[in-house]
Amino acid sequence: MLPGRFVLADEARKARHRLFLSTLVYPLHFAVILTLALRTARYLEAAAFTLAGLFSWTLMEYFVHRYILHGRFPDGPGLQHLLHRQFDHLHLEHHARPWDGNHVNGTLKDTALPAAVLMILALAAGPIQTWPLFMAAMLLGYIMEEWVHHSVHFCNFKGRYFRYIKRHHLFHHSPRGSEAGYGLTSGLWDMIVGTRIGRADRLRLYGGGALLH
Repeated sequence: MLPGRFVLADEARKARHRLFLSTLVYPLHFAVILTLALRTARYLEAAAFTLAGLFSWTLMEYFVHRYILHGRFPDGPGLQHLLHRQFDHLHLEHHARPWDGNHVNGTLKDTALPAAVLMILALAAGPIQTWPLFMAAMLLGYIMEEWVHHSVHFCNFKGRYFRYIKRHHLFHHSPRGSEAGYGLTSGLWDMIVGTRIGRADRLRLYGGGALLH
């Protein structure tokens, strides 16, 4: 039982259910695009665009989290109202109730339209082993990030990475960390952009070692 009368196992089940269709669709989509790309025999090109897409997602997750989900769109007319309805309630609720399974992970419905538009543009931009594969890899990166986020809230994996990212993200949920630690799968872009968790707090969270420097 967690604050607010949440039963962790029940909330984790809700969150997994929200991820179910996305976890089927986006990795399958990546597998299809990768198979078609490899049939071109442009293996190095396909590998480069795949890795670039996965890496680019880490930057996308940072900027979406910081500037859209934390963008605080006040209600108003037209587009302002649309942005307010689409984003503010979702992430504000997540921060208000971090273990509420209805607000931890997105659904396929949340992402299908922008993903489809971006994929159509990618297909028009170049051969299958280039921008279409890049975009498919980005969508695969999105699913990986969603499961990392799920694990942070509902699992206690013992691996070094999972212990690190859990402390990193839960600090972001604290009052002291609400303006730091926007990276959801790493602190890389926080270091580059300047929103890294402060040294004193890193010492408290992680102890000594390379993570402090």
